Amino acid sequence: MCITEDSEMNENNTANTAPAAEPKKKKSFHVMTVVVYILLSLWGILVLFPFYWMLLTSVKDYGAYSSEYVPQFFTLSPTADNYAEAFSAVPLGQYFLNTLIFTIITTAMMLLVTIPAAFAFSRLEFRGKNLVFTLFLALMMIPNELVIITNFQTITDLGMRNTFSGLILPSVTSVFFIYLLKENFEQIPDELYKAAKVDGTSDLRYLTKVMIPICKPTIITIIILKVIECWNSYVWPRLITDDKAYFLVSNGIQEIRENGFGRENIPAMMAAVVLISVPLIVLFVIFRKKIMEGVSRGGTKG
Repeated sequence: MCITEDSEMNENNTANTAPAAEPKKKKSFHVMTVVVYILLSLWGILVLFPFYWMLLTSVKDYGAYSSEYVPQFFTLSPTADNYAEAFSAVPLGQYFLNTLIFTIITTAMMLLVTIPAAFAFSRLEFRGKNLVFTLFLALMMIPNELVIITNFQTITDLGMRNTFSGLILPSVTSVFFIYLLKENFEQIPDELYKAAKVDGTSDLRYLTKVMIPICKPTIITIIILKVIECWNSYVWPRLITDDKAYFLVSNGIQEIRENGFGRENIPAMMAAVVLISVPLIVLFVIFRKKIMEGVSRGGTKG
């Protein structure tokens, strides 16, 4: 009887303490959720504030901006004159066109190199494949400054300075993009490839009809990342071009700063930066889901 009574008492104590513990766990969970959201909000403000300040400055009148002894975080009289002045200070329209040509051609040529290379490393069998790929990945360990020096000397020796060819050729391949796409290709079962070969399908047809459609999110991600890279390219265009006919938008911003206009008229300088940044922001907002999907697929296996 004593054992039975003790068991009943333990069960009653457990039943009484369990409901009391659940509210504490829920309360702790809610507190942690609130803390996480507060921290994320603060981080979001820190990240977005420079963009807000850039946009705010770009719509301030030059006189009002110059007379501010204490920075104002809003303006009651926004103006669009700074954007017109940015276009008149330098030929930004021509620079936009040059950047568009450079971005489209470079991205297209990059795909022609990256997709077949990733397919070869992921599906084809040839002697020394692992060694070649290891050496290929080792290129990522080389500092960009050394690569730029080598490319500059090569392009100069070939007489391709101040040409679109000189701008484009050093940027048509990427070890990282080949690696990312190779990992994505390897997630496709080998049985599909073997079945296609039994049916007499060529490697090119299998690549275009099977692998590329399946890996479309990753390819879109690579395209977007390459477009952003080309649009923001600064060091290489500055080195290889000194003819304004081949300047990119990054060169245009530097030209505005160097000619004294940007140093004196900060609102117009910010307006030019906004004009250059808007296409990339819009591109990311439109394709952000594809970017996240492509990166997550490239980072998981199985």
